Amino acid sequence: MIASTKKWVIQKPDEATVKMLQDALSISIIAAKILVARGCETVEQAQALLKLDPQQLHDPYLMQGMREAVARIEQSLDAGEKILVYGDYDADGITSTTVMLNVLLDLGADVDFVIPNRFTHGYGPNEELFREAHANGVQLIITVDNGISGIDPIRVAKELGMDVIVTDHHEAGEVLPDADVILHPRVPEGHYPFGELAGVGVAFKLAHALYGEVPDHLFEYVAIGTIADLVPLVGENRYLVQQGIKHLRRSQNPWVQAISDVSGATQKDINEETIGFYFGPRLNAIGRLGSAAPGVQFLMSEDSAQAKQLAKQLNDNNAERKDIVNSITEEAVALIESDPAIKDHLVLVVAQEGWNAGVVGIVASRLVEKYYRPTIILSIDREKGTAKGSARSIEGFHLYDELAKNRDILPHFGGHPMAAGMTLPLDHVDELRSRLHMQAEACLTEDQLVQKLVVDVPVELSEVTVDAIEDIRKLGPFGADFEKPMFALQNVKVKSMRKIGAAENHLKMELEDAYGAIDAIGFGKGYLHNEISYDVNTSFVGDLQINEWQGKKKPQFMIQDVQVMEWQLFDFRGKSQLTNWLAKVPVEQTDFIAFEEATVAHYEKAIGTEIVLIQNEQAFARVGQNIVLLDLPLNVQLLEGLLKTVKPNRIYAHFYTPSSQYFNGMPTREHFSWYYGFLKKRPTFNLKQHIVQLSQHIGLNIDVIKFMTKVFFELGFVKIENGLTTVVENAPKKGLSEAPSYKMRSEQIELEQKLLYATYIELKQWFDERVSS
Repeated sequence: MIASTKKWVIQKPDEATVKMLQDALSISIIAAKILVARGCETVEQAQALLKLDPQQLHDPYLMQGMREAVARIEQSLDAGEKILVYGDYDADGITSTTVMLNVLLDLGADVDFVIPNRFTHGYGPNEELFREAHANGVQLIITVDNGISGIDPIRVAKELGMDVIVTDHHEAGEVLPDADVILHPRVPEGHYPFGELAGVGVAFKLAHALYGEVPDHLFEYVAIGTIADLVPLVGENRYLVQQGIKHLRRSQNPWVQAISDVSGATQKDINEETIGFYFGPRLNAIGRLGSAAPGVQFLMSEDSAQAKQLAKQLNDNNAERKDIVNSITEEAVALIESDPAIKDHLVLVVAQEGWNAGVVGIVASRLVEKYYRPTIILSIDREKGTAKGSARSIEGFHLYDELAKNRDILPHFGGHPMAAGMTLPLDHVDELRSRLHMQAEACLTEDQLVQKLVVDVPVELSEVTVDAIEDIRKLGPFGADFEKPMFALQNVKVKSMRKIGAAENHLKMELEDAYGAIDAIGFGKGYLHNEISYDVNTSFVGDLQINEWQGKKKPQFMIQDVQVMEWQLFDFRGKSQLTNWLAKVPVEQTDFIAFEEATVAHYEKAIGTEIVLIQNEQAFARVGQNIVLLDLPLNVQLLEGLLKTVKPNRIYAHFYTPSSQYFNGMPTREHFSWYYGFLKKRPTFNLKQHIVQLSQHIGLNIDVIKFMTKVFFELGFVKIENGLTTVVENAPKKGLSEAPSYKMRSEQIELEQKLLYATYIELKQWFDERVSS
């Protein structure tokens, strides 16, 4: 049995609706299942997802403040005023800055940009930078992807005589900044048709209004910022990203080819995953380690040499960022595991001096994946007496709202329901941990603390084809709130499997059912090689992809999670080298069982753990759910009783047998009759002296001759004195089976036949009948 740490929630799309969409849209059954799972009940709803509709791009003037913002910028253009674009250091902020610079430069503005340094200035509007802007003659500041929480710095800017236009999408507080104009899709709530734009989406709306037409050349920046910021990929965002991907694939901008080259992507194949896993992280990395300005310079590159140079810088920074994240993650896990004051809280708050505050958000995400609890990772600055960091949450714990309840000890924070950033006095870290734990107790149920794995589509192997997978791709782009589909292969069997990779930490399998087969790959799943057994119903969750090799395409399943809901048999019979099979057994979670004391003596030192000796039913209570059967039982009833009582999840069958009886066999009645007649003709026979010649004469194994002699002795047919065997005259007639040694040998041979020498299928069936009863 293999139990997932996650709760699988498998959707069951309505079959009639699936068939209707499949026929009406001429798509595969899998694509139709996905559409139904995503709430499509009519052909019109499905077509809205499948086809690009320019009407999804709303009039920018529907956003409150747009006319005022355009008027103020046009006034600045006419007067030749200096304009400062004030950005943010993440991928959304960098692309937002680039969009705003493009439109203002195209319109002839005297414009420059600044992005606060994460470490020296912090997030959002900064008074020092605003004062520098005023000293440099700036008359208009336009914030992009920030500003809605910059109350005091914007007040200072206004006092200095500068005008401020805020464009932002982050959660607004109860008090708004005293800016000249605020452009925000949710301020006031519900005024704009689509409230989930990223920062770059808001900047694009302003650019649209300033140009007076849709700025097609800016779509590629919007796609990157929107995907990287993990905003819902529905509605207007979906249209913006679809268009952006189309433009990126054919873009002549030198930076597109440069970032594709350093990340190993092919420009013509760019999709949302390319952006999310390759482009976005590289843009984010630059601001996590230092100044984000090179990110803007890269996106504004007009020649190939500069683009390549800056792309290399982004790539190097990303590699450095990965190393830092791995190091901090290891340290944070060690702190959690060693400190019950941290681990026992429903909200993990971990703080350490020297951690890079620019990457702690990534670390928080990793710990949420590991522990599935809201997590805050803080970097301590003892000189300032502060702790600064990032938080990530889980469903059911609205991070922004819960943090807002602690404003008295948390003076600086901002973010979303699922992510936030903050700075607080070092002295308040423990208090924040205690308060958030109590808040989590009040709002999180036990069910919400179990991570759910939502599976859109259970598929049959007969449905999985290259054409079907290509149909799935047409449903993209996928992202937040329109996640990439998760597929389930239920109750299939493993036909073959092997570890792959230099470290053998990946797994390659072939899965099959009655209707088909498919190759499967599990990256980082090499450990499952020792946990999955053959001939059991196994369920897999993961992704369907197309593997192309030497011009041939075939479906491939990418494994994310595995479940086995029935007991498993692992066959280690005949493996004489202990090291060959012991490494495959989870020793700490397994009980090693022996039925004979000699077996305990043989293995105990080598195995290094206690061996449970089973010679009666009282010992059953010492046995858990995973068992290794080191040897054969003294009688089959003892093993059957153990299986019925324990009902193990895993059985590792070794059945060490130092002296097998199966191949020596049981002598026939003719053998016994001949041997008895032989002894009767020799009143005194020295068996020890003549046994070798006798064995050669009659063609029976020496052990078999000794066995027959013992049977005759137990039945009273012969007596043995001083090494001489003599037939007892007029001994009473008895059946051979009355001899204890004959009965024991019969049972031993039958046991060996059923357990030691049966095929895997036969052995599995034998255990099935007893474990499942």
